[in-house]
Order: sequence, then structure tokens, then C-alpha cells
Amino acid sequence: MITSMTGFGSGEASAHGISVSVEVRSLNSRFLEIFSNLPKKLYFKEFELRELVKGKLSRGKVNITITIEYGPGAEATPVKANLDLAEAYYNELQEIRKRLKIKDAVRLEDVVRFTDIFKNNDSNESSEKEWTLIAKALTTALDKLNQMRQQEGRELSRDLHNVMKNIERNVEKIEKMAQERLPLERQRLREKVAKIFDSDELDMQRLEMEIVLLADKYDISEECVRMQSHIKFFHEALKGKDQAGRTINFLLQEMNREVNTMGSKANDAALAQTVVATKEDLERLREQIQNVE
Repeated sequence: MITSMTGFGSGEASAHGISVSVEVRSLNSRFLEIFSNLPKKLYFKEFELRELVKGKLSRGKVNITITIEYGPGAEATPVKANLDLAEAYYNELQEIRKRLKIKDAVRLEDVVRFTDIFKNNDSNESSEKEWTLIAKALTTALDKLNQMRQQEGRELSRDLHNVMKNIERNVEKIEKMAQERLPLERQRLREKVAKIFDSDELDMQRLEMEIVLLADKYDISEECVRMQSHIKFFHEALKGKDQAGRTINFLLQEMNREVNTMGSKANDAALAQTVVATKEDLERLREQIQNVE
């Protein structure tokens, strides 16, 4: 099954005067990378958030943006100031002012810069309400993201299939050209043997070595057979139910090796041109498959 790693999804949920909206964006990545702006008071829910994403996605760089709004019916966020600590800061600032002979007075804004004088007394119940809404909105966003990724995957699959069919035709063409080339190579071998006869006594070892080297140099039947096998597995991966990105990427690497070997054995201009066209198609597939989950 082909699923794109790029997409966008959004979800919303509200209750108890609290409204939550979640946006999820994903890009291609070798692994599953999750980034979120989960509120500080809900950091203890980070593991649950990651598990929720892992249940929907297997690969991709995922960015999650969470927005929380509190309406009239929402409980006010309970914040309490530590007045003793604030007074201590004030007195210390006054002492610094006097010691350094600073004329400016200590102001309220100077004191509140020390943020530790404020304590958030959020109850666990309030945090759980917010997390429940976040989880609901996130699930909706992930489902929509997957719908977009699957839609793009179907379009990618069609294109991948068409390019691979072109590669398949080229491999058949290469195999046919190689077979048609055999009579010419036999003639070249005869000429080499004739030169050996003319110039020296017949050296059977040298003759056998020449035959073996030429046969290995020009025979690409094994490469063609392996290519056909890889192409078959490629089409099966496209139609399968499992995520095929890594499998197809591996197959393309193997195909590229086979085509490179064909190119090294090609001593015919038309055959070499077809090999180059095949390598270009493989490179196109390799670039596209980087975005497949």
C-alpha cells in the first residue's frame, strides 16, 4: 500500500467552556519524528500523545499545533502569588538600589520579572478535561491527515506503476537487443581466434580464457532475469496492504545495481542509450519513493 508522508489535518473539540483546536502537518522522514507545543502543565501527557500518533502513523516528521481557548463557562485558571517571596525580592532590590546609589524607584514590573512568585494551582481534574479534548481533536486531525496522505498515495501509486511499466519495456528491449547482438559477437570471437592462428600456435588456454571473458562481458541475461523478478515484487508491493516505502526503496537499490552492470557490459550505442533511459526512470522513482511511508 502506498501512502504519502506529506499532508495536513485539523480537528476541534469543546466542552465545559474550553475549546481546543489541533493542526497536524507531516513531511517525509526516514523515521517517525513527533514535535508538539503541548502546554507545560500537560507535559506529563507527552507519552500518551506520542502513543496516539504512533497508532495512526509509522513514518514522517509530524508537527502538532495545539490551541486552547477558555470561554465564559470555563473555570478561571487558578494562579496564586507568593507574597512573601515577592516581598523578599522587593527588599533585595531596594537594598541593591541603595548600595549602588540608583535613584530610580523599585517598581512592580521589576518584581514580577521573577516569575517564580506565581504558582499555577491547576487541579488534576482541570488538566484531565483539557487533555481529553486535546486527544479527541488530535484523533480527528490525524484521521484527516491520513485521508490526505492516502489520497496522495493513490496518485503516487499510479505514477510509480506507469514509470515501472516503462522500465519493464526497456528491460525487455535490452534483453532482445543483447540476443540479437550475439551473432556479431560470435563473428568478433572468430576474428580473434583467426588472429591467434595467424600470429602464433594455437594456445588452448588462451582461447578458452578469451571465450570465458567475452561470454561474461557481453551476457546480460542474468541481470535481465533478476530485473524482471524485482519488477514483479515492485508491483506486488504497490498492491499489498502493508506500508511499502522501505521495501520499494530497497528494490530500487537492487535494480540500480543490475542496470549499472548492464551498462558496463553494453558495447552497443543503441543498447547503452536504452540503459541510460532506464537509469533515468529509476532515479525518478527513487526521488518519488522518498515521500512514501
